[in-house]
Amino acid sequence: MLSRGLRVDGAVEFTTEAVGDRRGLSVSTYQEEAFTAAVGHPLFPVAQSTTTRSRKGVVRGIHYQRHTAKYAYCLRGKSLDFVVDTRVGSPTFGRWDSVMLDDRHFRALYLPAGVGHLSVTLAGETTLTLLSSTPYDDDRADALCPVDAGLDLPIPRGLTLAITDRDQAAPTLAQALAADLLPEYASRVDLKLG
Repeated sequence: MLSRGLRVDGAVEFTTEAVGDRRGLSVSTYQEEAFTAAVGHPLFPVAQSTTTRSRKGVVRGIHYQRHTAKYAYCLRGKSLDFVVDTRVGSPTFGRWDSVMLDDRHFRALYLPAGVGHLSVTLAGETTLTLLSSTPYDDDRADALCPVDAGLDLPIPRGLTLAITDRDQAAPTLAQALAADLLPEYASRVDLKLG
């Protein structure tokens, strides 16, 4: 399993090789030794696993929870996933990076607590799995507008986007900062707890 640090402090992309034969293929979407070497600690205790199935053009995010770390990977299809540093005080605050998650290269994405996540489905019948360090709580889930002009995320043109009213009406990063809605940055030591 190979790892690559992203432009957002603490966020890491993982790539593993699929092993195939006449029966199909097998892939390890998580390997503790490689994860620990890249992140500095093993994966958090998983409190919830969520699987989404989306058609082409579905936009999910930018979502974040102050105390929730996440690990995402694609089981089927293709999704362009963005990580956005929403943590006030982070050395990479306001930066973003992207990773193509698909069923060909089998990349996975680790997001530290408080980092925003956006997925844009690029193929029909795309299935993503998201492991979370805490259970989902609608009252504690926050969002930023996925088409925030200040972030200028390169969402591919030519897609008919399906964005929920909640995400469309979410504040921009600048508005959320001004309204004191963003999480505070925690050191990497604090992130070990998820």
